[in-house]
Amino acid sequence: MLRKWTLVTLLGLGVIIAYIDRTNLAIALASADFKQFFALSDTGRGVLNSVFFWSYTVMQIPAGLLVDRFGVKRPLAISFVLWCLVAAATAAAGAFWELVALRLMLGVAEAALFPAGLAWLAKNVDERQRGFAAGIFVSGSKWGPAIASPLATWLILGYGWRTMFFLLGICGLVWVIPWLVLAEDDRADARSHQAAQRNAPSLGALFATRAMWATVIGTFCYNYFLFFSLTWLPAYFVESRNLTLSSMSVYTMFSFAGTGTVAILAGAAADWMIRRGASAVNTRRWFTIAGLLAASTEVFGAMSESTSVAIFFAIFSMTGLGLATANYWAITQTLLPGIAPGRVAGIQNTALNLAGIVAPIITGWLKQVTGSYTAPMQTIWVVLIIGVAAYLFLARENKPQLRAVRA
Repeated sequence: MLRKWTLVTLLGLGVIIAYIDRTNLAIALASADFKQFFALSDTGRGVLNSVFFWSYTVMQIPAGLLVDRFGVKRPLAISFVLWCLVAAATAAAGAFWELVALRLMLGVAEAALFPAGLAWLAKNVDERQRGFAAGIFVSGSKWGPAIASPLATWLILGYGWRTMFFLLGICGLVWVIPWLVLAEDDRADARSHQAAQRNAPSLGALFATRAMWATVIGTFCYNYFLFFSLTWLPAYFVESRNLTLSSMSVYTMFSFAGTGTVAILAGAAADWMIRRGASAVNTRRWFTIAGLLAASTEVFGAMSESTSVAIFFAIFSMTGLGLATANYWAITQTLLPGIAPGRVAGIQNTALNLAGIVAPIITGWLKQVTGSYTAPMQTIWVVLIIGVAAYLFLARENKPQLRAVRA
């Protein structure tokens, strides 16, 4: 039991490190020195924020298949070493195309993280504890930016952006040591699981279910807002609300820390309700819907002339999003239990990272065309309401379709 929860925590720490290495670019893009060095326009910043997800998204389903074939331990360790080295190498970039190339490489290197982590949770944590475990794991995607914001800002202001990229990248290698020591070699389990999954559903069969469409649409909508916050929120605070780089880092930290805290608490609360007889699907579905509705309040801050109101809703909307964070991941395995978990996780993470491609580019384009952040944030509101509809009408008890998928 202790080993299991130690590994859950270690996987969460791995996500924190991954998101530090993703978010540090957004902090650099709020720095005048960095923007001037690379002569970046708003559209250029949008592309640069997006490019990581081009390769990362393409690699999600292949990474899921590799995890199903070779297990979790070794693919994740190799992935971790490669992405830390690539992240550190960003310090040597001297031209825009070099930044683009390094972000593409980072996307490939990090691709195994979520398929591996989610497959490990599906195999090792039962339904009654899965929300809490998923909360610890995926909340790393919020704690990473919460930590990266003040840390990267401090390093940039004190030592420059090159030192920031190098130190934040190379220090992550420490994670690999406890992972190799504690994680069991699961190659034999993967081979056994692969044999059992020879009759696993095709992608076409999975997409014939409402559950898969609820997962894909809902995941995209959740993460459209998240990736705006990851890539443009620091610049929004500095450029639209006239905050200093230091003040921006504090408010960004609180926004993501709120999400990470509520994610763990909401996952545990859903587990508690399920252990006492509540429907797992309905419990996780309503937590997810509540989180998306709370996140949609960001638009009120965007349309206010008050900086205080804008900051309040930025923090409130991100904190409220935490109600959905663990539960929208956990509900996938509830709706599609034990069905090729690496493959399903790869599909879900593909939807997630399509949002990572689209949100930064659309935000940058809308800002450049309209001259403000209002239109980008109104777009976020529309996307989140679509996500609410997906979980409301598609993520339901789906037993007949599950039997068809298994057949």
